[in-house]
Amino acid sequence: MHQVFVYGTLKRGYPNAHIGMPRATFLGNYRTVECYPLVVGGRWFVPNLLNEPGEGFQVTGEAYAVDDTVLAELDDLESVHLATGYRRVDVAVEPMDAASPTLGTVWTYLRERRHIDGIHEGPMATYPLDNRYVPSAQRPAT
Repeated sequence: MHQVFVYGTLKRGYPNAHIGMPRATFLGNYRTVECYPLVVGGRWFVPNLLNEPGEGFQVTGEAYAVDDTVLAELDDLESVHLATGYRRVDVAVEPMDAASPTLGTVWTYLRERRHIDGIHEGPMATYPLDNRYVPSAQRPAT
């Protein structure tokens, strides 16, 4: 099993929570130990956690235990196979409440600023669902 920290559209009640997360085990609410810039950017108004440790804020999100199949689905969603996609990396997180166990480091998805076509919002500590976000299923084929 793998532990994954999600901070954007994969959180409970958000548009991509149906991708793998129903087969994952919710571990609790967490925030990154280190600060990162969380921004909304690009043509589809996607949340991006930038690979710029020490900048921005401690970012809040949720942690899950996932199996290899779900991790592969998340990798596909985050386009880790593309040079311009996200990178799955280990980050340290800390629990935000007593109900969430201490995890240490977990996987999350970071992106390079240079791969984002325009930043619209941020940096921010928490991603509130941006109504401008366009889920991949609703994007025109390219």
